[in-house]
Amino acid sequence: MATIGFLGTGEIAACMVRALAGQGHRLRVSDRNADVAAELAALPEVSVHPNDEVVAQSEVVILCLMARVARQVLAELPWRADQSVISVMVDVPLADLHRLCAPVPDIALTIPMPFIEQGGCPLPVYPESAALRQIFGPRNLILPVDSETALNAHFAASALSAPLLELLALGSAWLAEETGDPAGAEAYVAALFKGYMSPDGSGHHFLGLLESLATEGGLNATLRARMAQAGVPETLIDAMDGLRPRLGLTSR
Repeated sequence: MATIGFLGTGEIAACMVRALAGQGHRLRVSDRNADVAAELAALPEVSVHPNDEVVAQSEVVILCLMARVARQVLAELPWRADQSVISVMVDVPLADLHRLCAPVPDIALTIPMPFIEQGGCPLPVYPESAALRQIFGPRNLILPVDSETALNAHFAASALSAPLLELLALGSAWLAEETGDPAGAEAYVAALFKGYMSPDGSGHHFLGLLESLATEGGLNATLRARMAQAGVPETLIDAMDGLRPRLGLTSR
């Protein structure tokens, strides 16, 4: 078990702390957000400290700060060469982290989602991180990628969460209006799409599902065609391409 520090106490940090609480790790949480820190301090093995004490007392430090704040505070903290750092921050490249967290050599980038609290969260990582595997590997899918560019592309893909959830929320609300049962509508929509989320390893799982739902004149094919006529697929790809400059991805 490890002593793990968290710099930043936003939503993602809180979810990661809750995911680890009670597993035998010693968790050190920064006091930047007093309300969240106080809530987390009530969990097993969690204590709250100023940023410098979090770093000084930790073997692994997880960075959950906004990029602007990270650039202001990280270089002033007491980093050591025997530590590991895991960053979950967008807009702070690996090269900048090596400068800001010197002399730490073991630094990796990953992308947790809020449901990491329940486990089953995919964690793309660059470069490979033994610390990440040790801490989160038992309950989550670790996906090493070949470059920082590939990791940043995963950041763009993770942004699908909001538009897809909005579609599910709209569909669930539409169903609830028809049935008068919001809880039942949400349960149905959630279970329906959970059943689709078991990739077969081919890299074409979703396309295969679309083909299976493409019966001419069927309800799925009719709704999909209407959305295609409205330009939804093109709008989605255009919006994802719009993230390229921020993430350092080359234009197509």
